[in-house]
Amino acid sequence: MLSDIIKAGQFVDLQSTRKSEEGDETYKKLYRTKVFDVLSEDQLEILMPIEQQKLILLPVDGEYDLCFVTDNGLYQCFARVLDRYKSNNVYILVMELTSNLRKFQRREYYRFSCALEMSSRMLEPEEIRAVDRQEVYLVPGLPVKRSVIVDISGGGLRFMANYKYDVDSLIYCNYKLMVQGEPREYQLVGKILSVEESENRPGVFEHRVQYVNVDVDVREEIIKYIFEEERKQRRNEAGRRK
Repeated sequence: MLSDIIKAGQFVDLQSTRKSEEGDETYKKLYRTKVFDVLSEDQLEILMPIEQQKLILLPVDGEYDLCFVTDNGLYQCFARVLDRYKSNNVYILVMELTSNLRKFQRREYYRFSCALEMSSRMLEPEEIRAVDRQEVYLVPGLPVKRSVIVDISGGGLRFMANYKYDVDSLIYCNYKLMVQGEPREYQLVGKILSVEESENRPGVFEHRVQYVNVDVDVREEIIKYIFEEERKQRRNEAGRRK
C-alpha cells in the first residue's frame, strides 16, 4: 500500500530520460525534492524541484522514474505528471503512478575507501530553514571540528571523529578533492544517518552521512573523483605486480 510506505516529508529523486538534440542518445537528469502528500494508492503530491534557486517546471504528462528515500530503504516506481499548481506559495506536482512500487535493492552509489580530512559543524537555525526550502545557505566563519572521511560516494560519506552528532541532525561538511589534477573544495550539507562507537577505539565514533540538496554537477564531480582514484589504484597495483 502506497500510504503505508510513502510519507509526507520524505525525499524523492526524479529522473527523466529525454532524447538528445541529435536524437540518437538519451540524457538523464536527476532532481531531488520531497513528498508533499499522498492522495490515494496511485496518486501523490510532491514539491516542484528547485535547481540553482529556480523552479523546474516539469511538463504535464511527462514520465519519470521516482526513487523514494524511506526509513525502510529505497523504493522505486514510474509515474507521470498529472497536474501542477501553486497553493499557499507552495508549488506542487501531482504524480500518478504508472507502475507498482517496489523495493530498490541496488545500492544507489558505490562507496570508495579513502582517508580525507574534513571539517564539520551543526547547522544553524537559518541554515536548516534554507534546507527545508530545498536551498543551500551556509553561514561563513563559524568554528568547525576536525574528522577523517573513510569512504565517500556520490550520495554521501562515512567519517570517524572523537565526538559524535545526533542521528537525523543536519551538518555542514567541508573537504577537498583532487578532480582532474586540480584541488577543489566542497561545502555540503549532510544528514546523519547513523552513529556507532568504534569497537577497537573507544571514544571514536563512526558517522554515516547522506548529502542533502546537493547540486547535480557537484555529485557528478565527486563520482568523477572516485573513478579517477580507482584508475590510479589499479595502475599502481598493476605496476607492483610487474
